[in-house]
Amino acid sequence: MQTIQDVMTRDVQSISPQDTVQRAAQMMDELNVGSIPVLDGQKLVGMITDRDITVRSTAAGQAPGQARVGDVMSTDVRTCAPNQTVDAVLGQMGDVQIRRVPVVDEQSQEVIGIVSLGDMAAKHSAGIDHTLEEISTPAEPDRSTLGSQTRH
Repeated sequence: MQTIQDVMTRDVQSISPQDTVQRAAQMMDELNVGSIPVLDGQKLVGMITDRDITVRSTAAGQAPGQARVGDVMSTDVRTCAPNQTVDAVLGQMGDVQIRRVPVVDEQSQEVIGIVSLGDMAAKHSAGIDHTLEEISTPAEPDRSTLGSQTRH
């Protein structure tokens, strides 16, 4: 059985919660990625995604050069260990509908890699179709903020 350390991407770039949202967007552009782990020192404190920037910063009217990563990042981060099986992590990704998971060393608790559906598809094809189907399940729109704007 393949483990996460067999398929993960090493040499992961990270960002600080004190960095600006603009810097996060620039890094995503430079690295051609949609998310970046947020580290406070060596400790994983969140992930910032292109969606976090769009929904929590841009849509809220924040200035990208002023808004901080720590204010818009996702803090409920799922992680995995390098010795976990690819199939187990694929199952977790499908259950919570995520496409990328930081890999954390069990001893030091430091981020040592990241694993994405793309990594798994390229190096371990079994189970990808089912996981992608679970992750791609359409969400219902949040209509709670529409209030009186809703047409009948």
